[in-house]
Formats: sequence, C-alpha cells, structure tokens
Amino acid sequence: MADADKNEPEIKVAVALKYEPGKDRVPQLTAKGQGRVAARIVEIAQASGVHVEHNEALARSLSRLEFGEQIPKELYRAVAEVVGFVLKKTGEIKKVRRE
Repeated sequence: MADADKNEPEIKVAVALKYEPGKDRVPQLTAKGQGRVAARIVEIAQASGVHVEHNEALARSLSRLEFGEQIPKELYRAVAEVVGFVLKKTGEIKKVRRE
C-alpha cells in the first residue's frame, strides 16, 4: 500500500444519487455498497467528475433504501442540503433559478 493510500479514509459505505433539476421530482438511488463496492462507487464517481460528499450517517441511511424507492421525508433536508451544495459548486443552481 502506498503512503498516499494510508492518508485516505476507509470508505465503509457509499451511495450514488441521480438528480436532474426540472426533470426529477426527487433524487433517485442509483448505486449503493459497502467495503470494496463502496470504494469502487467513489472511485467511479471521482473518475467521472462527479462530486463526492462525505457523510457516512446519511450514506448509511440511504443505503437501506431499495433501488427506485422514494427517499423518506425525514431525510429530505439532509439530501436537499447535499444536492444544493453540489448544484452550487457545479454552477447548475444558476441554471435552475433562471428556468
């Protein structure tokens, strides 16, 4: 293992959400996994230029969902904060406000 790898936090759980403003009503769970699968999800996201937000508690809660299942109302605020942060970071929030 390289020294750089020792500095990286261990990825225990990961989920991927898809959300297209103006098209999707709520974000959809597109991938979930633990251990090696979680690490691969993060690796693919980073290689694809997708923002990765580190929030293990939220990821654990979302990983309990089945694919296609609606995000529970009690998680709306946490997911909305992540989606809003990503939209702002990528500049997409400006596009949504203009439409």
